[in-house]
Order: sequence, then C-alpha cells, then structure tokens
Amino acid sequence: MTHTTRILDTLDAMFPDAKVELVHRNHFELLIAVVLSAQATDVSVNQVTPALFKRYPTPQKLAKADIHDVENIIRTIGLYHNKAKNIITLAHVLNTQHQGMVPSDRQALEALPGVGRKTANVVLSNAFGIPALAVDTHVARVSVRLGFAKPGDHVLTIEKKLMRHIPEQHWQKVHHQLIFFGRYHCLARQPRCSTCPLHDICTYPMKTPKEA
Repeated sequence: MTHTTRILDTLDAMFPDAKVELVHRNHFELLIAVVLSAQATDVSVNQVTPALFKRYPTPQKLAKADIHDVENIIRTIGLYHNKAKNIITLAHVLNTQHQGMVPSDRQALEALPGVGRKTANVVLSNAFGIPALAVDTHVARVSVRLGFAKPGDHVLTIEKKLMRHIPEQHWQKVHHQLIFFGRYHCLARQPRCSTCPLHDICTYPMKTPKEA
C-alpha cells in the first residue's frame, strides 16, 4: 500500500462525511460565504450570513445594499470593511456581466472582487462538481506534515503537488478531509500526535510520541 493510498483510506475512516461547513442554500450564498471566510473561521461566518442573506437574498439586492448596513451585519468577522465593499461590488458584477448567476468558469470567478484561486476552487468543486483542490492554512500545514509538500512551498505549489499525488476523483472530498484533519486533529500548535493513525508517516519535526 502506498503512502497516498493509506492516507486516503485513513481520512475516509476518520471523516467519511466531510463536506463544506459554510451554511448555504445556493451557489450565490456559497460564493459570498467563501469570500467572507478569508482569514475568518467558518463558525464566525455562519453566525453572520443568516442575517445577511435574509436582507440581501439575491445578487440584485446585495448590489444595491448600503455598505454601512452590510458592514454592521458582518462586523464580527475579520476585514469586514473590505469584505463588505467586495461582496457588494461582486454582486454588481454578477448582475451586469453574468445575468445574476455565479459563473462556472475559473477565469470568470477569479475576476470577481475578493475571489482568488482558493475561493474559486471551493466554488468550482462544491457548486459545480468540477474537480479542484483548494489549499487553505489547514490543507497547507497537513500537506507538509504528511510529506505531500515541503516546508516553505507556495500554496500553488502545494496544490499542484496534491493534484499529482491524489487521483482526481478524490479531490473534492479530500479537500474537506484535509481541512477536518488539520482543524480537529493535526492542529497547528498542539497536534494530537499521541493518537494519530498516520504518526509514522508524519514528517513534523516536533511531533510527540505515539501512545503504545
């Protein structure tokens, strides 16, 4: 059994139902939630989006929103000034250039305000079922510790290495599984090394011993 196969099997056993934790009902809400989640937790985003989407349920309504009202709704998450501006402008672009619809094309997505490659990957994968591997801080950290990437690798380099190692049919699910593994098990400062089923594979120089 290869290391990759073992890692995939282990992640399947640990997180069989891993999926995006941002609460959304449609492509528009997913896109906005992912933009808001930059440098913020999914939990904090899920606390503000119900009120945001109740008041501005469509791109048409959000595009006409008062920025101070939007800021007030999302002020508990990081960078809320810029994010309020971005999502209002994003909604305007959806209306004027995409008939109010979220585009399924990477180039079009990345041209939207506040949308980078990671956000585009999340939307492509979760909204449209297009294979993509988004690399956030959890995925990057775990990828290095499990030997998929090297310390200091750029996020795009990590993404490309993961895509080489992991079969395409696993990309959508393994993205969420790697996030869950990093968020709930292989934490940044206090990873749960003593109970890790991948302890022998891990390259983390400060890992603690595994329980006997």
